Amino acid sequence: MTTGAGSRAAAKHAAREARSSTALRALARGGYAANGVVHLIIGAIVIAVSRGAGGESDQAGAFKAIATIPLGFAALWLLAVLLAALGLWHLANGVLASRGSDVKKWAVRIGEWGQTLVFLAIAAIAVAVALGARPDAEESAQAASRGILVIPGGPWLLGLVGAGLAVGGVSFIVMGVRRSFRTKVEIPPGPMGGAVTVLGMIGFLAKGFALLAVGILLIVAAVRVEPEAAGGLDGAVRALLEMMAGPLLVFAIGVGLLAYGVFCFLRARYARL
Repeated sequence: MTTGAGSRAAAKHAAREARSSTALRALARGGYAANGVVHLIIGAIVIAVSRGAGGESDQAGAFKAIATIPLGFAALWLLAVLLAALGLWHLANGVLASRGSDVKKWAVRIGEWGQTLVFLAIAAIAVAVALGARPDAEESAQAASRGILVIPGGPWLLGLVGAGLAVGGVSFIVMGVRRSFRTKVEIPPGPMGGAVTVLGMIGFLAKGFALLAVGILLIVAAVRVEPEAAGGLDGAVRALLEMMAGPLLVFAIGVGLLAYGVFCFLRARYARL
């Protein structure tokens, strides 16, 4: 067996061990609930912003809000552990992807590993806030964009990142419209099943439009070569507010993110793991 083949076999063995772990399975379900908490807080902040209030409508803003409550630092560490566990679960799923053609397998792997990066990054933000840091997601996004734009081919790279986020947003919208997210959960019978489906549809649509807006901001920054035009979710919300009927649109996205948060709690119970 070659070194490469041996490494792949070892990685798959470790992934199987992880995915068969009762502890990791339970923590991954908790990760969905933790993601629900984050989206509920972001949704509430987005609604408040749509009505003229202040606040950072992104993950950093949500964690800063948690830090202000009694024992908030303990809650942040718990959320970080659960979100990191969910990231590791997606990592194992990507390693073990085996169905279909090579193209389909790599598409699944890229999707799963993308989720790994997302949840690990959110967990890292929670840890940073728990340790006393107060990160500014908008400044970080602009600083990262500025760094990318100064390298050869930087505008193209930033544009590709923005396009990737936009495509991710469209995929969320499609999943909401087609209700294909139902393949990821065990839909219970009766009214509860209907609630899971409706909340998923609304939540996936709202999250998709939010990601699409962030991706468009990055594309605009790449085209104009203006890092100040880039931003994260909070920047996208502020940009949407300036549009015609912007406050109403932002309010709708906030409500949708609340729905997605509740869906995440239900997914913690009904997810196919």
